[in-house]
Amino acid sequence: MNYVITGSLGNISKPLAEQLIAAGHNVTVISSKADKTEQIEAIGAKAAIGSVEDVAFLTETFRGADAVYTMVPPNFGSSNWKKYIAGIGENYASAIQVSDVKNVVNLSSIGAHMREGCGPVSGLFFVEKALDGLVGVNVKHLRPGFFYTNFLGNIGMIKHMGIIGGNYGESALLVLVHPNDIAEAAAEELLGLSFSGKSVRYVTSDEKTTDEVAAILGYAIGKPDLKWINFKDDETIAGMTQAGLPLEVAENYAEMGAAMRSGEMASDYINNSPAEFGKTKFEAFAPVFAAIYAQA
Repeated sequence: MNYVITGSLGNISKPLAEQLIAAGHNVTVISSKADKTEQIEAIGAKAAIGSVEDVAFLTETFRGADAVYTMVPPNFGSSNWKKYIAGIGENYASAIQVSDVKNVVNLSSIGAHMREGCGPVSGLFFVEKALDGLVGVNVKHLRPGFFYTNFLGNIGMIKHMGIIGGNYGESALLVLVHPNDIAEAAAEELLGLSFSGKSVRYVTSDEKTTDEVAAILGYAIGKPDLKWINFKDDETIAGMTQAGLPLEVAENYAEMGAAMRSGEMASDYINNSPAEFGKTKFEAFAPVFAAIYAQA
């Protein structure tokens, strides 16, 4: 079968492509960077170099594919992040319809049921809606939890302030996921192609409170007394902008944190949670975090 994978050689797209190739299929990987061509070809895939903002490029690349995997790449330079995300969804929908692709696995997020109030994830709400509007196309939306790797962004805070924290809420329960478990779920859906119509699949690896996250990571890095500190929304925005993030991005992340704090981000997940977690527990990620922390 012929598959097209967006997301270049990212934390999900690369292992996904490798699994499809190992199963004997033809895989094309889309990347915006020409210097990724050699690495893409090294794993046995074909490289398609172009932008997901170019509908003509997407249409031509998708043509002949039995299924495509879509994801919206980050763009911290956008003046309206939600609108940018929604726009990429429209691009995908247009290209899929014209190229006559019949099966799509789309990377969304927990919280994508929220039309507004969930930062960049509310942009993914509109991506889902764009793909759900396709006629004669089967779409499976993967809604993963909060990535383990997101905590790597707290390394500077731990090193310089001796704390870890966010605006998610006191002892908040976080729905977490390892990127490898998302790749495995995506591969399962693409290899099986047993889904029809439009549907959602939640992908999670573990659930931990913020206090448990601090304790596990703290132990791994030799700081067993590491505490989770809860920040106000304005403190979160100030901290992110001081760290160099654009205000638009900081405000969106703070809004998402507030949705986590209120419980609304996880509300649909709670009502439709998967029967089992993925393979990688949070404790297994802690040594990886510690190794990166030591090199920072």
